[in-house]
Amino acid sequence: MRVGLLTREYPPDVYGGAGVHVEFLARELRPLVDLEVHCWGEGRADGVVRHRPWSALDGANDALRTFSVDLAMTAGLQGCELVHSHTWYANLAGHLGKLLYGVPHVMTAHSLEPLRPWKAEQLGGGYALSGWAERTAVEAADAVVAVSAAMREDILGCYPALDPSRVHVIHNGIDTGLYRPDHGTEVLDRIGLDRDRPYVLFVGRITRQKGVPHLLRAVRDIDPAAQVVLCAGAPDTPEIDWEFRDLYEELSRVREGVHWIPQMLPRPDVVQLLTHAAAFVCPSVYEPLGIVNLEAMACGTPVVASRVGGIPEVVEDGRTGVLVDVDDDFEPSLARALDRVLGDPEAARRMGEAGRRRAVEEFGWDAVARRTVRLYAEILKQA
Repeated sequence: MRVGLLTREYPPDVYGGAGVHVEFLARELRPLVDLEVHCWGEGRADGVVRHRPWSALDGANDALRTFSVDLAMTAGLQGCELVHSHTWYANLAGHLGKLLYGVPHVMTAHSLEPLRPWKAEQLGGGYALSGWAERTAVEAADAVVAVSAAMREDILGCYPALDPSRVHVIHNGIDTGLYRPDHGTEVLDRIGLDRDRPYVLFVGRITRQKGVPHLLRAVRDIDPAAQVVLCAGAPDTPEIDWEFRDLYEELSRVREGVHWIPQMLPRPDVVQLLTHAAAFVCPSVYEPLGIVNLEAMACGTPVVASRVGGIPEVVEDGRTGVLVDVDDDFEPSLARALDRVLGDPEAARRMGEAGRRRAVEEFGWDAVARRTVRLYAEILKQA
């Protein structure tokens, strides 16, 4: 079975959960199918073909530049028996490949454009184009993979013309060999953390979706003994970058031990930070699943997260972490939840151990890949 896997992000250029998903899914799919990855970038090697936006569109709206990559990807799909696209950045290529070559198109929905209205800040009128591309691909796809049951409901709610029988839930996974407790301290020392004080940790992009401004306001009021570590970069827009910087400066004036790491850290560094954190915090206002919560759990760390989207399918409230409702009391509730974990290290330890067990037993990438290949086989049988 020759499969074309279509994505914007692929190593070494991975900055979000969708990129992590494709990286590990591709690794596990390679022994099972004849796989060729099409992604953004330059060059071709080892079953990976990279495409860059057309130079004639340099300076144009990002949605138009994306469509130029999609056209290039489509041209490279000849000979594939099935195409599988990830995110709106590649969905149009999957749809065009289906039409041009008469092959099935499977798409994985990692998020939905109608539920991310703040993207208009980033794309301007291109947001209408990204929404059009996603809708076109979703409604015509042979199968749509939802990364959580909550995501499946969102897909059917946003796209009521879609036949529910074509929407399949396959959860994101986690490599619990790479993400496992690392009790070394060299990364903590390099950053300048005080090893005698606990810290709460955020890892993610600076975007409305991830709820970073809410977090920066909430942690003003947590236990003053706690440090705050923000591995936060890749802002969506200059505006949210400026907002983040203002809130970070305000926070730094009212409490000690606030550390901002704007650059993307190597995975081993993140694993060590996750391992030693008293709590990992995920304040997202929209999250189809949240791979980063699985990463924290696999490192044995309790998670304080928003009760939104697919997060409750990963984080068990009171067992592997604490869930917080996103409502008018969100920021004070987030602070109280963090203080609850910080104030009871023994309960936090039990949550971390339970999270590690859950990650190992229920979210392995090998199982995700096998379920995905079974779906490919079913779709090809129907074609």
